[in-house]
Amino acid sequence: MSSYISESLRSQIAQSDRNRCCYCLTSEINSGIRMTYDHIYPRSKGGETSLENVCLACQNCNEFKGNRIEAIDPLTGETVSLFNPRQQQWSNHFQWSSDGTQIEGITAVGRATVTALRANTPVIVATRKRWVAVGWHPPVD
Repeated sequence: MSSYISESLRSQIAQSDRNRCCYCLTSEINSGIRMTYDHIYPRSKGGETSLENVCLACQNCNEFKGNRIEAIDPLTGETVSLFNPRQQQWSNHFQWSSDGTQIEGITAVGRATVTALRANTPVIVATRKRWVAVGWHPPVD
């Protein structure tokens, strides 16, 4: 956690994001690992520390996103913007596989984001399989 994010802003972000990653929807309570704060438009590129530009992200998504704002859509080869959880709705760009273990991009933004953030690593897919078996996943919004 970064100390430059005020407690008040942290609280607003946690409430807004329901204590889960805005990219892969992993909840902090399921993973047992504290979420990180992601600057959607990175500070290194001039992004502000505000509710409109900071979201919760799991360590995996945050690490692979880094300071990127674009990635390549594996279907078209085009460079597109990554998913912005403050400006776009998750369900417009992603869906869960029929067994609930993998995130599928349904738009260029979704596909590029899934690929760039490595949202379906073998470890997380195996973990989601266990969560599905006990009814904790996928999240229902």
